Amino acid sequence: MKGLQNKVIIVTGGAGGIGSATCKRLAEEGAKVAIFDMNLEAAEKLAHEINSQNGQALAIKCDITQSDVVEQAVQQIEKELGPVDGLVNNAGWDIFKPFVKTNPQEWEKLIQINLVGMLNMHFAVLKGMVARNSGSIVNIASDAARVGSSGEAVYAACKGGLVSFSKTLAREHSRNNIKINVICPGPTDTALLAGVTEGASNPEKLREAFVRAIPLGRLGQPEDLASSIAFFLSDDASFITGQVLSVSGGLTMNG
Repeated sequence: MKGLQNKVIIVTGGAGGIGSATCKRLAEEGAKVAIFDMNLEAAEKLAHEINSQNGQALAIKCDITQSDVVEQAVQQIEKELGPVDGLVNNAGWDIFKPFVKTNPQEWEKLIQINLVGMLNMHFAVLKGMVARNSGSIVNIASDAARVGSSGEAVYAACKGGLVSFSKTLAREHSRNNIKINVICPGPTDTALLAGVTEGASNPEKLREAFVRAIPLGRLGQPEDLASSIAFFLSDDASFITGQVLSVSGGLTMNG
């Protein structure tokens, strides 16, 4: 893909399933990857793997729910790798239960990780992007934001907010040559999905139901998302902003 060589790109939740696949793909394209994750050991392991294959990656422990921590982490990246050219807001957390069986403590955690965290990340990187009149952001939402998903009410609300926020910022910063787009994964074979299914009365049955519902007949793989993320960050998508793309094997087909 065009234009990713030597670009500095932050990936939150970078050591997880979709995050690690994205970091590897971006490194293959020549980007300098900043792996933001609460699991520093996993992030460092991934960075070592990328660096040992002639890529360039740096692992940073970062709690995205804390604005001061995010600001410090971004400053460190800019000092060690250079100005931030791209951001992938991938970090997320979910639980799977009916809304009336949840509690305010769970709502708070869901909102902090899935909504407040990405606000902190945008605020930390956008100022520099505006000053340089260049940048690209990809926000990872969910098809739950587009069509709803039983058992994921607060998560879906957060992701719906992320979609609206992304479109608004895309309008606000289009004249700054900053592109902001959204990817909505369908059911993807990650630890997050495993955690969701474990909350069901019959996890294997729920997993099979996901597969049956997907027209292409399989769960998404992290690499399926990584390629779409890399595209949105690349110069091949230089005339695309404010868009929402479902990567779901046809589970949702929204125009």
